[in-house]
Parts: sequence; structure tokens; C-alpha cells
Amino acid sequence: MDWLQQLINGISLGSIYALIALGYTMVYGIIKLINFAHGDVFMLGAFIGFFAITRWEMGFLPALIIAMVLCSMIGVIIERVAYKRLRNATRIAALTTAIGVSFLIEYTMIFFRGATPEAYPQVLPNKNINILGANISSQTILILIVTIILMILLQFIVHKTKIGKAMRAVSHDADAARLMGINVDNTISATFAIGSALAGAAGVIFGSYYTRIDPLMGVLPGLKAFIAAVLGGIGSIPGAMVGGFILGIVETIVSAVGYSLWRDAAAFVILILILILKPAGIFGKNIREKV
Repeated sequence: MDWLQQLINGISLGSIYALIALGYTMVYGIIKLINFAHGDVFMLGAFIGFFAITRWEMGFLPALIIAMVLCSMIGVIIERVAYKRLRNATRIAALTTAIGVSFLIEYTMIFFRGATPEAYPQVLPNKNINILGANISSQTILILIVTIILMILLQFIVHKTKIGKAMRAVSHDADAARLMGINVDNTISATFAIGSALAGAAGVIFGSYYTRIDPLMGVLPGLKAFIAAVLGGIGSIPGAMVGGFILGIVETIVSAVGYSLWRDAAAFVILILILILKPAGIFGKNIREKV
């Protein structure tokens, strides 16, 4: 039953990608911006969790909550300082700014603490549980439970709360939403706050699972989460979740069959294939643009 073990590992990895991808897809759905600084918010979440556990002697859940709160604030600051004045700018200007913000966060972090990696402390119980003959760590199951709870919470916020309805209205038509009395600027800030909080949670989960963090750790997971968002259909929240899970499972299977050196390449092969075969993604809709 080794395949069941690999499947659970893949879903666990995919859930981390899905949490990061949700931030990409929410921001893109609202303001059509690909926020490449999002992977670095994930890195900041990992370090906030690390300091909360090591210096303030907190458990996993309090560290997770603090990382989510602080990352949501960081997300709002990034949006207000860097992106707000670019609302009516060209797509390329906004994209270039996002890459610039990404480098600024990374190298500010390196300037203040150096580039050396940190070893994440063991905060989750790690016992093997036998399920249908497969040995699955309790850590993997706990991570999966936490990410599923966060995704259910996000669906509740988007579909059942006032801010969620405002987000969906702005995503559909920002000008009409403004005419209906919705504060578009606050709604966009709330979107950045929620997306960044999920990225911060993913950072703490990633650190607890892989036990090694560094200031450049957000680059590759950030790119893979972007691929997951494109795979699922960028702008679609269920699409980001499904895309993350598919990517995690594919990577784990590629490693399991003996091609571990190709696991990162597999993500980019998926990106190329999806752009050729179904550019809108699994849940995306083809929208004609007037020229």
C-alpha cells in the first residue's frame, strides 16, 4: 500500500500549494494582477511562525494564527504602497512592480538576518499511523486537517459574508460595484489580507513539514502555486484548490517512481501542457477580449 502513502503525501504537499495559489487567484480575480510577491509573503509567514515558536515559546496553532494576522497586515501594506496607484496602469507596469516588491522583500530579509537557512523546531507530534497497510505520519494528517479547515473557512467567507459578496461583486464588475455603494479600495485590501493570511499559514505549515526555511524559500513554491492557479483556472477559488492538489500529487508520484530530480520540472511541463491544451485552466472560462 505504498501508493496510498504517496497519495496522502502528495495531497499534503498539494494543500500547501493550494493555500498559496488561493492568494494568486483571488487577487487576479479582483484586479487582474499576478502578485509575484505572494511567494515572499509565504516566506515571511514561515519566519514569523519560526520566531513565535522559538523566541515566544508558542505552540503550532498560536504561531499559525500570529503568522496569519501579521501576513494579512503585510499584504494590505504591499497593496496600499505598491499596487494601489497602479490600478489604471498597464499590465506590464503592475507585473514589473510585483517582481520588484518580491526582490525587495527577499533582500531586505537577507540584509537583516543573513541568507543562512534555519531549522524549524519540531512542534507537531510525529507518530506513524497504519491506514490500510500504509504508514502515514500523524504530522501529515494534522497538516491536511488544518489546510482543509482553512479552505472551508475561505469558502464560508467568500459565499456567506458581506465582504465575500463585495469581493464577488468587484470581481464581476468593479464599476457597477462602486455604483452600488461598495467600497472597492477596501474590498481589494480585504482580498490581499485574506490571500496573504493563507500564504502565512502555508509558510508555518511548510516549515513544520519540511523543517528548513531560508529567505529565498518563497521563490519555487510561489512559482509552483502560480502554476497550480493557472492549472485550475486563474481567478477560480475551487480551481486553485484542485490545481494545488493535482500538482502536489504529480510531484510526489514523479519522485516515487525514481525521477526525484525531475519533480520541479514536472510542474513546468504541466504549465506548458495546460497553456497549449486548455489555456483557461480546468475551471476557467474562455473570455473574448475586444481589441
